[in-house]
Amino acid sequence: MPVPVPQQRSVPAAETSHGDLTLLVIEDDPAGTTITVPELSAAAGTRVRIRTARNLTEAARLLTDDVDCILLDLALPVTGSDSGSGDGPVSGRADELAALTHVLRIAPLHAVLALTSEDDTELAAEAVRVGAQDYLFRGELDARVLSRAIRYAVERKRADIAQHQLTESRLRAQENARLERGLLPTPLLDGSGLSFAARYRPGRSRALLGGDFYDVVRTPDGTVHAMIGDVCGHGPDEAALGVELRIAWRALTLAGLCGDELLSTLQQVLEHERQSEEIFATLCTVDIAPDGRRAGLCLAGHPAPLLARHGRPARLLPYEDGGPALGLLPRARWPRRQVELGGAWSLMMYTDGLIEGRVGTGGSERLGQDGMVEMVNGRLEQGLAGEELLEAAVAEVRELNGGELTDDVAVLLLGRDPERIRRWGGSAPRSHPASSVTGRPLGVQRPPL
Repeated sequence: MPVPVPQQRSVPAAETSHGDLTLLVIEDDPAGTTITVPELSAAAGTRVRIRTARNLTEAARLLTDDVDCILLDLALPVTGSDSGSGDGPVSGRADELAALTHVLRIAPLHAVLALTSEDDTELAAEAVRVGAQDYLFRGELDARVLSRAIRYAVERKRADIAQHQLTESRLRAQENARLERGLLPTPLLDGSGLSFAARYRPGRSRALLGGDFYDVVRTPDGTVHAMIGDVCGHGPDEAALGVELRIAWRALTLAGLCGDELLSTLQQVLEHERQSEEIFATLCTVDIAPDGRRAGLCLAGHPAPLLARHGRPARLLPYEDGGPALGLLPRARWPRRQVELGGAWSLMMYTDGLIEGRVGTGGSERLGQDGMVEMVNGRLEQGLAGEELLEAAVAEVRELNGGELTDDVAVLLLGRDPERIRRWGGSAPRSHPASSVTGRPLGVQRPPL
């Protein structure tokens, strides 16, 4: 009696009044099953197709995707050809579930019912523990009991598969999160006397990494090197490329490269690692002298940093001498410009996600660099600094945008306070004041998301 394949249901199939089922019966004497197709169909309220197999080899041939449930006689003898060992019959109490184990192995996505005698309750329970959805006794087998057992077994199997997939998905998400957290930078600033704060927010949902990247390290000569960059795009490939560029920048910086030589080498890394020739990356590097009063600035198609000095409004550093973004011109050059920082200052480096948010009625205009400078100066007048300044700035940008920003956002803030340096005898302590958000030392913190 051929029937269509049953459809997935959101409620247990046993509680519905219609639907089609295909049952594969595996027992040594299929004719011994007294349940007939018309009886089973009437009891289940469905059309039923029954296939019968006398051994596991025959069952494997009949086991197709349209089979909903398997009714397996636990007394079915298992031979070496069935189990794949090539030996003789498998026997002994320890092997009474050999047939079930074999069926579960060849039919991992099918519901299985175990059929046994009434005096072997212990074996029936063990079959469920091994992986069967339910068990039935031969003496109690009738159409109504079997039809109900089939439908509930099918739904239990579907629920088990869904739960297994959900668990695997959660484990993968946790593993990805641990991996991405491990790829976020740990700034190396011990002994520099500089404060550090950062905000990082990827544009793609449920991600910890985006195409934006940054890093800060102090070399043995006392120079503090800071970098922030942006790979065009927002997907996982761009995030991976951003991590590669950040790690390459740190390695090259610690090896003594800076300015044009460093950026030229980074461009070679980008050209070798990018997925297509259309991919490029913007970059801003700042090399702060050991005395903290001046710095070298290189721009590769990136917005200029914002400098705020004590008692003065914040302003953008010069950007006229910047070079092109990495990956655009094969033999590009990036001039290194000297800038005066002064005694007490705060330097904010950021990606374009911060300045490209919408503002105004209808969201037709963008914040832009001028709007950002005005916004930051307003927060400085309120006395905000460090973590509080970044937190307020990012929150205001999101508010002006009318919701979450679609682009990646990375912002870092370096600061120098001569009074604080003098209190520590000319250098910062190894344990910097803790971040107000993360509770981690500012000099070694990972960026809060």
